[in-house]
Amino acid sequence: MEPAPTAAAPAGATKDLSGVAWTGGSLVGSLNPSNHGYRTADGQGGYIINNSHKRYKRTRRDAAGNIVDEEEDDIPGNVVVQFSNRDGENVGEAMDVPTNAGSDELGTLVRSLLNEEDEAEGGAQIPYAFFAKISKKITTTNAATGETATKTAEEEIDITDYASLAAFLKQYREHVSTEQTLELTYQPLALFKVRPVTRCTDTLPGHTEAILHVSYSPDGKHLASGGGDATVRFWDVHTSTPRHVCKGHKDHVLSTAWSPDGVRFASGDKRGNLMLWDPVKGVAVGSIKAHTKWITGLAWEPMHSAPGGKCERLVTSSKDALAKVWNVRTKRCEATLAGHMDSIESVKWGGEGLIYSASRDRTIKVWNASEGEGKGRVGLLVRTLVGHGHRVNTLAVSSDYVCRTGPYDHYGKIADVSTKDKESTEWREAAYQASVAKYKAFKGSGEPERLLSGSDDFTLMLWHPVDNKRPIKRLNGHQQAVNHIAFSPDGRFFASASFDKKIKLWNGRSGDFVSTLTGHVGAVYQVAWSADGRYLVSASKDSTAKLWEVPSGKRARETLPGHEDEVYALDWSPSGGSVATGSKDRTIKIWKH
Repeated sequence: MEPAPTAAAPAGATKDLSGVAWTGGSLVGSLNPSNHGYRTADGQGGYIINNSHKRYKRTRRDAAGNIVDEEEDDIPGNVVVQFSNRDGENVGEAMDVPTNAGSDELGTLVRSLLNEEDEAEGGAQIPYAFFAKISKKITTTNAATGETATKTAEEEIDITDYASLAAFLKQYREHVSTEQTLELTYQPLALFKVRPVTRCTDTLPGHTEAILHVSYSPDGKHLASGGGDATVRFWDVHTSTPRHVCKGHKDHVLSTAWSPDGVRFASGDKRGNLMLWDPVKGVAVGSIKAHTKWITGLAWEPMHSAPGGKCERLVTSSKDALAKVWNVRTKRCEATLAGHMDSIESVKWGGEGLIYSASRDRTIKVWNASEGEGKGRVGLLVRTLVGHGHRVNTLAVSSDYVCRTGPYDHYGKIADVSTKDKESTEWREAAYQASVAKYKAFKGSGEPERLLSGSDDFTLMLWHPVDNKRPIKRLNGHQQAVNHIAFSPDGRFFASASFDKKIKLWNGRSGDFVSTLTGHVGAVYQVAWSADGRYLVSASKDSTAKLWEVPSGKRARETLPGHEDEVYALDWSPSGGSVATGSKDRTIKIWKH
């Protein structure tokens, strides 16, 4: 029996479009052949694609003239996306988005969902970074029994710099289903843009030996330097002239650090002496015999975790294998962190109430730095991080920049403060509240603090030290010892500098390799980020500094020549206006746009 003929639809009849998505005025399905079928809701937040079009295998001729099959491109023309912020709150409903959309188009969508103005400061659009959640299956084998176990782990991938969603979907096709809703988390980038430094505006002579440290104050209004001539010098940022020459050290100044409120400056020397300075008056406000051997590192307690915002505690590390927590007001040692078997090379005070110390004994130790219920005493060893095969030279924490700048914004100001008297209760309370709000905004939805370590074994390791003693990832690629590492201000990237003359750029969350920056012809000693995270500057043995555009530039955007010897010290002002470099030639150079 032949099937009854199907009645033709009367002219002008309306199609049943229930459950079918629309995009840009064209139907997703038969009127959009690149999608190979209708996309209909499955009632559970996902979508089903009914492949109604017959797919034909495509062929092409290779260089020898042979017919070969072309790789099939199964990426649909659209994908359903749900946007959410860093706090995990959904923004708008799930929507169909063309897969040829890049981060600029996604940013336009987010701005429209948030009902934001199209323009921000200076007429520029507010930029956004985007992160996609993917699920990876991890198989582990029990060495004793040989049994295998498979578990699913969620990972966040930074897709900001992919050309389009399609490029991301092609790379992670095994971990992302285009038939399910793609969850994208957005993060606003800096609302301002730092202009690239291109020229030397001033040369500051004065030091009589090599300059080992230069650093801007948290508000960017003061510059300090220290070096082999046993002096600390403060400079006027606006006029590039000396303000104070501070004498008191008897040997090389090896470590320096500003307090997060900008009220004090600390310096440590080769004889183990710690000195505290008033940067405005240029006088010593304290001197402590801190260690028996030279001081290798200094770190202040972040303002947001200090009771009442009083920046009175700092930690010192030394070649004597000890780290000590000091109260600079009472000049008293609150805790001695003993446990390392060799010299401590670097120390950091994190944003979560922990101190991190890295040593020549190949370990990193995590210490409790705050008193409270369930935390124990200050100086209690929390865990030891083991993994490096040689001494650990340097550490970086994802919150370094936020902790360094304390309550100040990129203008060097504090919101809702009517007084400039830093000794007043009003200023201290407002500054404390501003630093707490700033740290909470940076942390977002409980994102774990990340620790990065660099070693003489040529590798870096990424850790979540608050709750895990195992490394998240080991990062290989450098061919000589790693000198210095630094997270970008927003934590999206980190950079590593090495004796192999190269700088490597890595994803700040996953640790994935991004690019290698080549151009220096000598060892790279230090790197510093611009306040907006768009530029990186490096200092090298080859007597130059170089400016790099992140993450697009593999070649230097600018070379900053002028020093007559190795460039040891480097810092970029938190206000973004200038870069300072210090050299073995005993001069400081200021670089601006």
